[in-house]
Amino acid sequence: MRKIVFILSFLICGNVFSQILSSNLEKKTLALGEVNRLIIKIDNIHELQVVAAPKNEMLPFHFEEIKDSIGQNQNSYERKIEFSVYEEGKFTIPELEFNVGGKILKTIPYEIDVVNTAQKADQINDIMNNKEVKLETKDYWELYKFYILAALAVLALIIAGIMFIKWGRKSKNSPAVATNQTLKELDSLKKKKYIEGGDFRSFYVELIDISRKFIAKQYHLPADVLLTDDLIDVMKKNNTISQENERIVEDVFLRGDLVKFAKTFPDQTTMEKDFADIRDFVKRSSKDLEFENLRKDA
Repeated sequence: MRKIVFILSFLICGNVFSQILSSNLEKKTLALGEVNRLIIKIDNIHELQVVAAPKNEMLPFHFEEIKDSIGQNQNSYERKIEFSVYEEGKFTIPELEFNVGGKILKTIPYEIDVVNTAQKADQINDIMNNKEVKLETKDYWELYKFYILAALAVLALIIAGIMFIKWGRKSKNSPAVATNQTLKELDSLKKKKYIEGGDFRSFYVELIDISRKFIAKQYHLPADVLLTDDLIDVMKKNNTISQENERIVEDVFLRGDLVKFAKTFPDQTTMEKDFADIRDFVKRSSKDLEFENLRKDA
């Protein structure tokens, strides 16, 4: 008798203190996109920690979880999962594991049949008949304004690109740009104070180099590769540079060659005059080009 009582007590205690897992699936057959519910409950947890998959990650890939709520108190754990399936066929919810204080509990697997309730022959009717709505100009503007603005922006970019190609590049090579750039280079040469320091060789080397580059760019003559005598001959035959400017270039370039080979030693006054003459020549160059253009037009 005592053994029977002991066995019954053991079984009762085991049931009282062991965890009981139950699960319930609301529907076994679903229409596409229909909401279904799975409820999982564990009793007798006795404040033990329940560990399971994170929220919205409990079900397999094909199940679109809509809501996943967890409720727990000292003695029970409940999890409610709402989901839908958007593909036809048979799908299985496998055993779901729950770790309760180190003990693994598993639900039973469920098989769900998902069907498409819409038939090809079904006719879909509007609830209300279509109405004709008259649109005003502002209504069309509201509908298509972004397209219109985008088209105008593209058109503006195309026009700007054409203008840049046609006039932008020319402006960079215009006589005024070349003149201003050369005047800046001459100012930089002046700041080096070669004249005041008596460094006539460095002065003439840089002055003639600046002048050659200017003639090549402004008059399109090969001044940067020709010898002085050949350049003077080309300038006179070309007849683009005025006689006054030709004389200045010839005097300064010939003197520069003599200085370069140490055959003459100009004083400060001569160097200042040559610098001023070249500067005036650069400033007057635009008049040479204007005269040349008028001559060609005539």
